[in-house]
Amino acid sequence: MKIAYYGLGCFWGAEYYFKKTAGVISTKVGYMGGTVNQPTYQDVCSGRSGHAEVVEVTYDETIIDFETLTRLFFELHDPNQLDRQGPDIGEQYRSVIFYQDQIELKISNDLIQILIRKGNEIATQTVPMKQFYPAEDYHQDYYNKKGGTPYCHRYTKRF
Repeated sequence: MKIAYYGLGCFWGAEYYFKKTAGVISTKVGYMGGTVNQPTYQDVCSGRSGHAEVVEVTYDETIIDFETLTRLFFELHDPNQLDRQGPDIGEQYRSVIFYQDQIELKISNDLIQILIRKGNEIATQTVPMKQFYPAEDYHQDYYNKKGGTPYCHRYTKRF
């Protein structure tokens, strides 16, 4: 099993779609990339913690690889938007890949270059992985608990 960390706007919708992907074993939503230890949702939404809403994706590398997951990441949100996704605005909604090694960084940057060559102005950041803080329980598996489908994520073919 391997783990990847992605920020692509509201973590509820991101988790919803990653969870449905073949080879994904589990997901968890949380916060990464800020300066506050053990941030709460209120800390993150205040804009003072510096964290992004992220999805921790645990996957079976024999079924799906990091590149395929990262392609999906780019196709589940608009990587051209800076610090927002749809109606959700703020630094916590930034497009970011938290890479764990040089291989993940290279794959991420290669995919960004492909999208730039296709005319995109990519706002996605590639940042070394930092401490992951799981979000509060009520955020976990939100759409399966509440019903419905995400309003700010939809699949768009980019590759």
